[in-house]
Amino acid sequence: MATSETVMGRLYYHLTGHASSAGTRIALIIGLALGALVVLGFIRRGCEVVIHQAEADKAIHAGFKHKPKYITLTRLIGSAITFLIYFLSIGLGLQELGVNLTAYLASATVIGLAISFGCQGLVQDIVIGLTLIFSDTMEVGDFVEVAGAITIVIGRVEEIGLRFTKLINFYNQEVFVPNRTINNVSRYPLGGIYAYADIQIPLGADHARAVQAISEIAAGMWGQFGAIILSPPVVGPVETAPGGRWNFLRVHFKIWPGQGSLIENTFRQQVISGMRTICPTYADWQVPVTYRAVTAAKNARESGLEHRQVTAHGSDTVPDTNGSETMAAKTPNGEGREPAN
Repeated sequence: MATSETVMGRLYYHLTGHASSAGTRIALIIGLALGALVVLGFIRRGCEVVIHQAEADKAIHAGFKHKPKYITLTRLIGSAITFLIYFLSIGLGLQELGVNLTAYLASATVIGLAISFGCQGLVQDIVIGLTLIFSDTMEVGDFVEVAGAITIVIGRVEEIGLRFTKLINFYNQEVFVPNRTINNVSRYPLGGIYAYADIQIPLGADHARAVQAISEIAAGMWGQFGAIILSPPVVGPVETAPGGRWNFLRVHFKIWPGQGSLIENTFRQQVISGMRTICPTYADWQVPVTYRAVTAAKNARESGLEHRQVTAHGSDTVPDTNGSETMAAKTPNGEGREPAN
């Protein structure tokens, strides 16, 4: 094929003013393709390094914090450009060997349509994956409940890919959920379920002694079950029920979704046993556990008292910096979670 009849031949003649052989043009096509791939690799790698550094230091480029969309978008654009480089290189190379470029493009279009019809599941995975990523439905590190056509998976999001969403469940299993099977996503935006144990203080009981006993039990629970209780329990001040004549103390837990029995049974029974050393007639009903309550922050602000946040080493009084009133939302398993702001 003559130099003027190929794209690379015309380009070479325009730049150099000289004719060229087919071998020279093919070598030039290969060289340009390899150079473009190398440059693209450096650019993509540099973008990912910047994003990972931003995740490690939220003070720099804070907008990238927990934003897998940027990494996914970088990889997606890189993959698309890589495909385009290969596609054009093969087309231009075949043209140098005598294949008509128009016929090549038409054949590629027909093959692409056939593949898209034959891989509808793959296309659905990619489309839904992009929707999940760019709609901020969930982020890496979120606790979510993903409902599919058959199963429901509860866990922490590790990766949102174009084909699969990867979760780590309570048993530390890696669960890969095909994106096309995701029908509903329930998000725990504050990182877990909030459980509230309202412990009634008997009339005439020593408040300081009761608070000390409850704080020690809460600290022990945090020390023993730190993999289920996701943050140090918060022990509120002794309060008087509005309109009632009894005093109570609220302990606030943040736990793994679906693990409310740890608070309802283990913690509750330990508190009842401890309170019976103070009041032998202490009853089971005096320690209700709920998943929907106004947090003690409001009551602490109104009474001028601070929360007591317990640690595995004992109970230390620390200020509660939460300046908003939060309510827990009901979930299908009977537990609750706090809604997104």
